[in-house]
Amino acid sequence: MVPEKVQSVLEAHGLKALEFEPGSTPTAELAAQRIGVETARIAKSLLFRSKSGTYHLVVCPGDKRLSSGVLKRVIGAKVSMTDADETERITGFRPGGVCPFGLEGVEILLDQDLGPLGTVYPAAGTDATGVPTNLEQLSVITGGRIVDLNGMA
Repeated sequence: MVPEKVQSVLEAHGLKALEFEPGSTPTAELAAQRIGVETARIAKSLLFRSKSGTYHLVVCPGDKRLSSGVLKRVIGAKVSMTDADETERITGFRPGGVCPFGLEGVEILLDQDLGPLGTVYPAAGTDATGVPTNLEQLSVITGGRIVDLNGMA
């Protein structure tokens, strides 16, 4: 079931989450299989904490591996990925269901590589949901900053 704070954001923007049986889409690969799309179209959300204690939620294609050097360049500080407990404490969501909707006190960084994919599917607060949307909608809804998370030449 989609959490109330996420559902209200989705409704306000005319979006509807796809819902599956609980625990059926905890990884980008499983979500892609369940929805019937390539893994890249699953917009995975990863939470990082900077040395100064600020939090940054990175939303990127489900098949993308992130470079710590690129994250440091984009964020302006060295970061480390949060563990499951810290992720839930900060976002209210468990890994596998972390979504960019309805968050406060977290900078949202949207990978520009989501754009060319067209429709992408971030989670809607549980590991059994996906929301069909696109990069532009994500930016408007979340206030997220579109960034280049590719390596430097």
